[in-house]
Amino acid sequence: MTRARPGPLAISLGDPAGIGPELIAEAWARRESEGLPSFAALGGAEILQAAARTRGIDLPLKVVANLLAASEVFADALPVIGTDDGPWSPGAPSREGAELALGSLAAATRLTVEREAAALVTGPIAKARLAEVGFDHPGQTEYVAAACGIPPADAVMMLAGPRLRAVPLTVHVALAEVPALLTSDLIARRARIVAAALKRDFGVSRPRLAVAGLNPHAGEGGKFGDEEQRVIAPAVSMLRDEGIDIVGPFPPDAMFTARARARYDAALCMYHDQALIPLKALDFDEGVNVTLGLPIVRTSPDHGTAFDIAGKGLADPGAMIAAIRMAGDCAARRAGDRASG
Repeated sequence: MTRARPGPLAISLGDPAGIGPELIAEAWARRESEGLPSFAALGGAEILQAAARTRGIDLPLKVVANLLAASEVFADALPVIGTDDGPWSPGAPSREGAELALGSLAAATRLTVEREAAALVTGPIAKARLAEVGFDHPGQTEYVAAACGIPPADAVMMLAGPRLRAVPLTVHVALAEVPALLTSDLIARRARIVAAALKRDFGVSRPRLAVAGLNPHAGEGGKFGDEEQRVIAPAVSMLRDEGIDIVGPFPPDAMFTARARARYDAALCMYHDQALIPLKALDFDEGVNVTLGLPIVRTSPDHGTAFDIAGKGLADPGAMIAAIRMAGDCAARRAGDRASG
């Protein structure tokens, strides 16, 4: 059965000196072949057209006043909301570009929080550049959570691709800080959010979660560390008592084989690289960063600005296309749930 599509998505540009604008243009050019939902970019009309030309795309573009108008023109032109713009300087990030990126992110987030947009897709940013213009969040995930009024602890990052869904339970912190940050409560709280989101947004009727250990060999009975016995196992036991299908902790080096992945719907990992290394090894060109636990749907391609290849026509659009498709699919499931409720 074909799922009905909700209204257009809002897409922020990301840093205009990176690959975001050209991938937005490429996604629009492939909208029919990829079966993408309608979307609108927030600002950067001239930048988008210049970026499209470097990929050989003749990009018809229409500046529109709102998302209703965007839906009407999407079949024939890429809709752009807002007149904020600037020169396109691929590979040369600037303060002006960071200001445009922040303005685009703020506008796209507002439209989604106010339910005008069906979902939010965020282009890749340069955090250091944004910090120079007043961005005081660790990343876009935390920014969007704050805009939604959600505590950072309840905004859970999941990296999703065709072969793996992985959740880092601690994210942008030094590796030395991870053991002190891990608690049974943190693991249980975030596992509940993951299980609920897999049901609501991904249509997994009974989510199966697998938990990685922190230490080599999952501690090997305390020989290489006791976090598995002291922190992780009690959380798993608590969640199983609540009816969540969760197993572990498992040795991290054996969790991501094809045979192991067939036994779970999402892997809960203890730190950033433990989740992102296997995801990027398996699904680099199709990996999506999706934020769980929000009242809105937010996705982003799981790659950075790639300043070194911006404007050279080398960037693969797969992750941007996957982020748009996933945002549309999740939004459609939520819309269907509201209609049936």
